[in-house]
Amino acid sequence: MAEALSYAKSGVNIDVTDAAKRQMARTVDRGDPRVLNRVGAFASLLEGRFEGYRHPILVMKTEEPGSKQKLALALGRPKSIGFDLVNHLVNDLMVMGTEPLYIQDCIVCGKIEPETVTAIVAGIADACREQGCVLCGGETSVQPGVVADGVYVLTACGVGVVDRERIIDGSRIREGDTVLALASNGLHTNGYTLVRKLLERSPKLGSQALDGETFMDVIMRPHQCYYKAVRGLFGDEGLKGMAHITGGGIQDNLNRILPRGLDAAVDLALLRVPPVFRLIMREGSVPQADMLRTFNMGAGLTAVCSPDAVGRFTAHLAGAGCAAYPIGRIVQGSQKVVYSGELKV
Repeated sequence: MAEALSYAKSGVNIDVTDAAKRQMARTVDRGDPRVLNRVGAFASLLEGRFEGYRHPILVMKTEEPGSKQKLALALGRPKSIGFDLVNHLVNDLMVMGTEPLYIQDCIVCGKIEPETVTAIVAGIADACREQGCVLCGGETSVQPGVVADGVYVLTACGVGVVDRERIIDGSRIREGDTVLALASNGLHTNGYTLVRKLLERSPKLGSQALDGETFMDVIMRPHQCYYKAVRGLFGDEGLKGMAHITGGGIQDNLNRILPRGLDAAVDLALLRVPPVFRLIMREGSVPQADMLRTFNMGAGLTAVCSPDAVGRFTAHLAGAGCAAYPIGRIVQGSQKVVYSGELKV
């Protein structure tokens, strides 16, 4: 006679999963007044009044941390991937002039490991608090046979708000405007498939000294969030548009906010390329064109502003601990980023 089956014997232990979810709820539920019910409800009830906004527009985005999560889990740093996920998501929201409000996460795994999953959620919750938004719920799904044990598929959805008249979408960009680069702290969350291949080929690279740390520590720095540094510029008429530089590099992100008939002329010689990118380029014999399409190359965010705003913008950002500097200008063209000069690598 065949052995009696159960959900636990099939690979899903509801008791273990529920215990982990209770621990996650303690991490998430901190009594934020904007959330009108507690974690564990079937859906979140969220405050829909937006004081100080005359014509509030909701802004939504879904994001994931890419293959960096594979390295984070292998290195025993599950909490850090929570910061990567939230910071990437908030950057995508804030380039529209948005105040981030609510975030929900989704974690899919083949087998729940309570310490790992609670650490991931703790990282997400802490990152939300740092940016003034709230993790109000989400979903944790155990799917043995669909997702391999030890693998976690992570996503998050964010909602923010912006006054309609203060939306920043690039539509006011004009010929002669300046392109600023806001410095990144490293790779952020892009290019890790290439980096993992490089580490497979040269395992000792991970322990090589770089910037007073190891190469591994440098590439695992959490994705930098620019919201707190930039939000003081929202409403300034000189700020015309912002682009979060992720996969595709400057070329495939800055072009997304350019109006018809205009190009962004970027001088690569002006880019301040961090040592980690030089090391990857050298050790992997990666062509310059491939580096520019894969990594941010030191510019985690680009901002387009009027020429007379450059001084006050760079001073404001420096005061917030964010280095910013001109790398190009807006010229007539066809909604493309056009490079000149050579990277200083």
